[in-house]
Amino acid sequence: MPAWLLLVAAITMEVIGTTALKLSDGFSRLVPSMVTVTGYLVAFIALGFVLKRMEVGVAYAVWAGLGTALVALVGVFFFGETMNWVKAASLALIVIGLVGLNLAG
Repeated sequence: MPAWLLLVAAITMEVIGTTALKLSDGFSRLVPSMVTVTGYLVAFIALGFVLKRMEVGVAYAVWAGLGTALVALVGVFFFGETMNWVKAASLALIVIGLVGLNLAG
């Protein structure tokens, strides 16, 4: 599996884990708690495989940046969190930074 595809899978599992963490109500609900632990476990295992094939700086920047942006969007679309111009601009800057980082190296 190509490193980028595996990184996307890792980020997806991290976003699922974080979303389930919100739904777990402080680990008081069993199924969301299990999804949280499983999501993070699979995400970190996949990230470990990615790091065998990709520079750690690029991989972690994409992991952290894209994961952060996606979790923020999950908050807006699924949990009714607010979106204002500052949040939208900040998310755009994250994406621009990731593109720049990948173009540079």
